[in-house]
Amino acid sequence: MPNLRDLRTRIRSVKNTAKVTKAMQMIAASKMRRAQDMVRSGRPYSERIQQVLADLAAQARDPEDVPIPLLDVRPVERTLIVMITPDRGLAGGLVGSINRAVGQTIRDSETPVDVIGIGRKGQSFVVRVGGNLKAAFSVGDRPSLDDTRAISAMVISEYEEGNADQVLLAYSKFISTSVQRPNIQNLIPIEPASLQATQSVGYIFEPDAASVLKSLVPRYVDLLVYHAILEAIASEHSARMVAMQSATDNALELVDELTLDMNKARQEMVTSELLDIIGGTLSLKA
Repeated sequence: MPNLRDLRTRIRSVKNTAKVTKAMQMIAASKMRRAQDMVRSGRPYSERIQQVLADLAAQARDPEDVPIPLLDVRPVERTLIVMITPDRGLAGGLVGSINRAVGQTIRDSETPVDVIGIGRKGQSFVVRVGGNLKAAFSVGDRPSLDDTRAISAMVISEYEEGNADQVLLAYSKFISTSVQRPNIQNLIPIEPASLQATQSVGYIFEPDAASVLKSLVPRYVDLLVYHAILEAIASEHSARMVAMQSATDNALELVDELTLDMNKARQEMVTSELLDIIGGTLSLKA
């Protein structure tokens, strides 16, 4: 058993660690609430615009209309993945889960895959496994739509120039404070909804459908990329808060165990000293 000095030093060290993890837990909790509010407020709009664009993509278009490349489905010869991960660790298994999901997608792909990395953890993963990291971006904890437009502009450019025939969006979807799931969804081309041949979605276009779609589709890409980043940020802060809470609890439990060991060591030392005194007294009497 370690001596009293070693136990006291270790207890002090673990207590200091618990203070650090507790502070990180409180910071993550504060950021988590704000990020969750942003995700919940934006999710209905994001889901609705996805449905609207899917409905419009399913409608037959006039051949004379202005072509909209982001709606054109072509044979997949090259895939582009927009991978969103945290810049920092200490978030439990969040980073590992999204890295594994993207890694599995790359392995299963029958065509070459390029990656646009948002966040240093994902970027380092792609480089480490020998993937083709085409571009690297970083966003803060509170990005605006303008902050992410450069990312979506690059995605649109890559697809329109034929450098990618399919664009996937990979991020951690926020479910609850304790649950975040890796999600990989199609971004471009827009998947049309399943409509019957005689079914119409009943939208009225002004001035015309081609002009509206040409303006709306890039905004759709902007919004989906932005909302995916918000989901990833909320997931990161939630996972970090839970991880730091668990680390704090484990540190406090370890302090209790070490304190018990220290008390036992102290008692053994006192008992040993008493036995020495009693033994000395008996030897003097003899």
